[in-house]
Amino acid sequence: MNFEDLRVALKKHVDEMTETYGLLYEVDLDKDSLWNTYLDVIPPEHNKIYKSRREYDCSTCRHFVKGIGNVVAIKKDYDGKFVIETVWDFTTPDERWNNVVKFLSDCVKHCYIKGVFKTDLKNIGVDKTPSYDENGNVIVWRHMSATITERHMVHGASVASIKGDYASEHDVFKRSLDEITIDACRVVSELIAQDAIYRGAEYKHNVDGFMRCKTVYDKLTDRQKELYSWWFLSQEYHSPVARIKNSSIGTLLVGISEGEELNVAVSKYEAMVAPENYKRSKPIYTTKMLEEAKKTITEMGYLDSLSRRFANADDITVNNILFRNSDTSKRMESDIFSSMEKRAKSTPKKFDKVSEIGIEKFITDVLPTATDVEVYLEARHFSNFCSLIAPSVSGSKNMFKWNNNFSWAYRGNLADSSLKQNVKNAGGRVDGVLRFSIQWNDLDDYDMNDMDAHCQTPLGEIFFAHKNCCGGRLDVDIIDPNKNTPAVENITWAKMPIDGTYTFFVNKYSDRGGMSGVRAEIEFDGHVYQYDCRDIKGKYNIATVTVKGGRFINITHKTPTTETEREEWGVKSNTFVPVNVICYSPNYWDEQSGIGNKHYMFMLKGCVNPETPSAWYNEYLNSDLYPNHRKVMEAMGFTAHVEPTEDQLSGIGFSSTVRNDLVVKVKGATERVMRIKF
Repeated sequence: MNFEDLRVALKKHVDEMTETYGLLYEVDLDKDSLWNTYLDVIPPEHNKIYKSRREYDCSTCRHFVKGIGNVVAIKKDYDGKFVIETVWDFTTPDERWNNVVKFLSDCVKHCYIKGVFKTDLKNIGVDKTPSYDENGNVIVWRHMSATITERHMVHGASVASIKGDYASEHDVFKRSLDEITIDACRVVSELIAQDAIYRGAEYKHNVDGFMRCKTVYDKLTDRQKELYSWWFLSQEYHSPVARIKNSSIGTLLVGISEGEELNVAVSKYEAMVAPENYKRSKPIYTTKMLEEAKKTITEMGYLDSLSRRFANADDITVNNILFRNSDTSKRMESDIFSSMEKRAKSTPKKFDKVSEIGIEKFITDVLPTATDVEVYLEARHFSNFCSLIAPSVSGSKNMFKWNNNFSWAYRGNLADSSLKQNVKNAGGRVDGVLRFSIQWNDLDDYDMNDMDAHCQTPLGEIFFAHKNCCGGRLDVDIIDPNKNTPAVENITWAKMPIDGTYTFFVNKYSDRGGMSGVRAEIEFDGHVYQYDCRDIKGKYNIATVTVKGGRFINITHKTPTTETEREEWGVKSNTFVPVNVICYSPNYWDEQSGIGNKHYMFMLKGCVNPETPSAWYNEYLNSDLYPNHRKVMEAMGFTAHVEPTEDQLSGIGFSSTVRNDLVVKVKGATERVMRIKF
């Protein structure tokens, strides 16, 4: 056997491999075992003992075999399969050497890859070394050797650390491929296409790239999967696709893959990428979820129930009407003075000395003998605007938890209208000793302005850049309002502030062309002062509260607590407005109880809802529609058209869980004015 045939062919092949492939890999094979295999597979008659060792038992060649003998490349064959090429995949003119290298190649190919090949050596092995014979003559020995190209070498860093970086990236990529399902990829891709998740478009390329990898990976055998996951690094090392599991969008992909509910997985993702104030504006659902919900709705006979309209008085049975004013319409239309009065300037009235009565006592003791009821509508009540909604198809199957097919919606598509409640929902504290809250983007038009709540305290100013001062804290800060979602900001004190003056104001930080209207509340000592601020340009003063001797002694209003004149939904503030119907919310009709909060509804003459209200809310739906299809039903509730009707039942509503009051004028045997307490 001519060793030169082996040595030349081996060097040529290894040099070609290091020049051709961007990455080479090492298999998990004991290097001493590989060297011993090399010696053992050479036919004994050609590997006789020379002095004390076998002829080919060369320490220099052993260094080469142990240094690079387990190195491989990964490539695709003509059929698209991933195959291994070893340093032993070559031929020589001598068939006996071909048998040796084939055996070594097979040994290497049966092993799994343990990492990439990197070295700080330019040459592996030595081409030749001299020695001397017994007579002192020089003998030149030839050895296995190869030259390593720069792409496989490491300079200025630890070889182990570079190998570790590749191993870590491969492990992440392999776990991503094993743990993230193709269905999760499709769901996230669809959510991005729908613009349904925050900053989803930024991850579209990564998600699409990973989904292509996953599609290939799932069709492979286990051995092919292992080779593919390593091969990918040679194509896109440091690619965000390979590291997707450790990214923000990876949190969403993994969550969905592990069976988390879609809204939970999305919430976790958005908690990582969205600002503190971010509140999503649309429910999350996919095409598959929509198809499943449609199938359920159709099979269970709810299809006709989805069509909704504004309710009128004829829709409600007598048993569920607490009060109905039958002749108000005719009398009001024929009275020219009343018509003119609607156009006259009005000023707020004070009712400090009127008698007070609880709402339930008002219903049981006052309404039975009342012939006319009017409410004194203040600007602060505009946030309580609401409408009753009925099914368009009479007799359609009931969708709701209660025993009728009616629902209701407050202005701004809220199920329960309250600035204080909205602050609480946004994570703000509302139980402190002093609270200043603002709300905007709750009117008919989208108001994307950035409004900021400020307070000048004795020790400095509280605002978005300085959220804590003098015991007060700004705990809700909205920068980008979402459509159909009221935006709020909140400053609160958990304990009594130090003595001094506290000046509250609103600042329009960014003018983006919105309505520039803000509602504000200041609450302390059991009093809630409400303000309606319009045409805000820059700084807008609200009020100053004075603290002395550890107690609140005064409030000075810089903005009137109610406007002198304002008309919305066809009714005007600071006037008495006739009531057509008084009723409970539908969940308390027919003497039902315990199905959610009770609402008291005063439906007003001439009150017309100009919004597109939600046809229903998920918390209303019965068990066969919620929770199985809640995201689709929530989206459908926002999307479903509510048809207009004549004499719609719209007015003001009050939740049993929110403190409020309303001045009413009641006519019967006598006429009296009273304040209802809720």
